[in-house]
Amino acid sequence: MQSPANLFSELKLHWREAEKTAIETAGGKRYSFGDIEDRTAQLANALAGLGVKPGDRIAAQVDKSPEALFLYLACLRAGAAYLPLNTAYTQAELEYFLTDAEPVLFVCRPRDEAAGAVLCAGAGVAHCRTLGAAGEGSLMPLAAAQACTFADVPRAPDDLAGILYTSGTTGRSKGAMLTHANLSTNAHALVETWRFTASDVLLHALPVFHTHGLFVASNVALMSGATMLLLPRFDADEIFRLMPRATVMMGVPTFYVRLAADQRLTREAAQGMRLFISGSAPLLPETFRQFRERTGHTILERYGMTETSMNTSNPYEGERVAGTVGFPLPGVEVRVANPETGAILETAEIGMIEVRGPNVFKGYWRMPEKTKAEFREDGFFITGDLGTIDARGYVHIVGRGKDLVISGGYNVYPKEVEGEIDRLDGVTESAVIGVPHPDFGEGVVAVVVKTNAALTEADILEPLKKRLANYKLPKRVVFVESLPRNTMGKVQKNLLRDEYRGLYSR
Repeated sequence: MQSPANLFSELKLHWREAEKTAIETAGGKRYSFGDIEDRTAQLANALAGLGVKPGDRIAAQVDKSPEALFLYLACLRAGAAYLPLNTAYTQAELEYFLTDAEPVLFVCRPRDEAAGAVLCAGAGVAHCRTLGAAGEGSLMPLAAAQACTFADVPRAPDDLAGILYTSGTTGRSKGAMLTHANLSTNAHALVETWRFTASDVLLHALPVFHTHGLFVASNVALMSGATMLLLPRFDADEIFRLMPRATVMMGVPTFYVRLAADQRLTREAAQGMRLFISGSAPLLPETFRQFRERTGHTILERYGMTETSMNTSNPYEGERVAGTVGFPLPGVEVRVANPETGAILETAEIGMIEVRGPNVFKGYWRMPEKTKAEFREDGFFITGDLGTIDARGYVHIVGRGKDLVISGGYNVYPKEVEGEIDRLDGVTESAVIGVPHPDFGEGVVAVVVKTNAALTEADILEPLKKRLANYKLPKRVVFVESLPRNTMGKVQKNLLRDEYRGLYSR
């Protein structure tokens, strides 16, 4: 039998027992697979009642909760594209996303209802509803009055399931369009690669506005019929409390740095676990080694990005090599090319990583020229990451062609932060870089040239807090007389990174 194209319909095929627990919160509240089917049907009916049609966009800036996942799944059922937004985004940032994506519904937290209504009015969004971390707000009561059955809207494999915004080092934020087939094929590949079954219990401490927590962790658990222990955020006490009941954990390097520094991390504590997975940023070799020594478990690193979900993974069976991201997933092709000419490079040569496969996104929302520029004529997507493939086939990420900073698993795009700094009184210009940080992988540093000698670090950071999400804020501000430039006038950020490389170890 051919699998249904609607991702929700396909996920549902793997729910063998309706009464089995699918989601359990940190507070002990449980939802079965049958509950998910009922709640998402009610929500899908509510969406239809608001006039949501197949192909429409639904934006959400909500705290992590089972209901937040239900909303995502209800969008799939209704044929709408889900647009999750980072809970740290400011009103100024939200205004752009709502205006660009033109959703018919914006779901925000109850405390943001007044500001959300103003945003929706300005952006032409028809409806604003609220959803809180405990399911409170106006959305769930609306859904509670609906029927518990819903006929999933038929979708073609190429129809949109979600849009995730990812900024660039230049220009405005881009909406990566991910289809039902993109997400479905990637979930299948990960279930196979990581050996997920209905017997697994996933420790889920990742945010659900990011591809890692939403499209990787949640989809893989749902695709295998596994149970999720849903934590609102990373909390070491909760991780250790729940670890004896879990079999798998997915996290960013920051999680593992903090766990490795905790005396409770022992072989006994992790004896029931079968797999620890890390991604979204490079894992320091020291963390890799320390975790293995403390637990007997070798962390499995993998490589993905917003536009492609997951591309590669270290093997489940076989050597997991520190500093590498393993091999291409089933159905995914990875190659290394000369960034300028596109010529394919030989083994062990460093160049631009390019990928092709059913996981690769459809393109950037309403940016056909940008989409065309990011693809080779043979369909390979140009990732922007520099890397190499060694003689054994392991993929190594060695740097980024762009100046992207990944701090705590989140992307920070320097040009956006620089633009906010440069508008401040007393600032001539700035350069934002990422340097090694023991906790976050990379820490954001602002190198600032000032005209006002009295300007302090606090004078830079305080106004930024009103304009930028917290994870984008520089953790240090360094003042200099001038920025290094090449003969073409371009700031040489590589020199700045070298100079301040040890800033967080001083």
